[in-house]
Amino acid sequence: MSVSLADVHKRVEYQKSALPVMYGGVDFDAVPERYTEDITVSSMASYADKFPPPPADMVERVKAYTMLGDVTADAYAALMPQYGFKRLVDMLIKACDEGIGAVPDAPAELKALIAEMEVKPAWLDMDLVREGARLNRLPMAVTSPWMIRGAFLATFLNKYTALPMALTGTLSNSSSARRVNETATFFTVTTLPNALEPRGEGFKAAAMVRLMHSMVRFNVLRRMGAWDVSVYGIPVPQVDQMPAGLIDVFLLSYKMIDEGRSEFTPEERARVEFSRYRCYLLGLPEDLLMDTPQGIVDIMNARSASIRSGFDDETCGALVRATLTAYLPPDKSIGNQLINAIERRLARLVLVQHFLGGNAQMARDIGVPVQPLDYVVAGVMFPLIAVRMAIYSAALSVPGLRGLVDRHLVAKIRRLLKRYGHAEFTTDAEAYRPAKAVPAE
Repeated sequence: MSVSLADVHKRVEYQKSALPVMYGGVDFDAVPERYTEDITVSSMASYADKFPPPPADMVERVKAYTMLGDVTADAYAALMPQYGFKRLVDMLIKACDEGIGAVPDAPAELKALIAEMEVKPAWLDMDLVREGARLNRLPMAVTSPWMIRGAFLATFLNKYTALPMALTGTLSNSSSARRVNETATFFTVTTLPNALEPRGEGFKAAAMVRLMHSMVRFNVLRRMGAWDVSVYGIPVPQVDQMPAGLIDVFLLSYKMIDEGRSEFTPEERARVEFSRYRCYLLGLPEDLLMDTPQGIVDIMNARSASIRSGFDDETCGALVRATLTAYLPPDKSIGNQLINAIERRLARLVLVQHFLGGNAQMARDIGVPVQPLDYVVAGVMFPLIAVRMAIYSAALSVPGLRGLVDRHLVAKIRRLLKRYGHAEFTTDAEAYRPAKAVPAE
């Protein structure tokens, strides 16, 4: 890692002087309640015996980044009192679509954000990123539409990381549906050809997500007196970007280590570089973007082991129930109602099997009871999905068919994006609700 821990701490402390309106009252020397070094009380407690302890340097790095927001995007979001959030969004969209020169009197903070995102890190190989995007189009087009809600539910299992979502009005079914569809939109659009290039659709989506997270931080830290930094730390810290951005390569790396492999194949390397660069565009510090199987597993486990376990029904349970009951399709046609009903049943099993270690009792305890019909539906749907994946994979392996099939998948992704609806990636402070600190267990 080229960035020293001392430099990381300086970067964290710099927030106070750079943005006193947001961070002036934050004690960056204090350790929030959410952070723990005792793995037995962490969110990773049930998996502790399956992994060796992460390296000490990674543990300390995660601890520091627990208190880091996104200084560049935060500075732009802090212009809300001056410009209003709609104008900030409009200027960012224009800058991403047409270039910063197309924005009349663009504020320096917007110029800095675009310039930062356009910097190519030394390790970046865009050919690998493009190949990784191509390889990700198949699962994104065929598998993800049936899995996204279940994966989204997993983000609500810890009160320390779920609170920002509860505060920003995601407890209603309509807001939950919008957030699920926006999340699906982001990860789907980034797989389109050249999407992560400047002026690309994925580049713009990453910029919008960064602004949305910074708006949450700005509104919460300035307007929500009930937000307790000593308990929850910084809202949406950088380390909380890791699970969604790196879960696919984490699972790949864990499987490789289990198989005794330590080197990525060319296709695996392309997938890894695609995910790393997407996270980089989201503002994740480069020294958290490991490039080896063991490094990826270690940094992800260091993050999981740093978060104190905690589930409270008012925050976590309410978010889970609202998301599970939300209606995701764009209309109430018979076909869409059937798709929603099937996908909702699969979501419960995705959550239980992939994020609760198969513990059905735990699922019942948090309000996600798995029913016999869920297994019946999964017994039909999962094999069908697997067969479709196998057929597409076989076709993609034929040189003469690869281009045709890829264009078909791109068209399919375009249809999915239309189904998910227009993603605004914004947060309205008027919809926020007060926070209630829940004592640690």
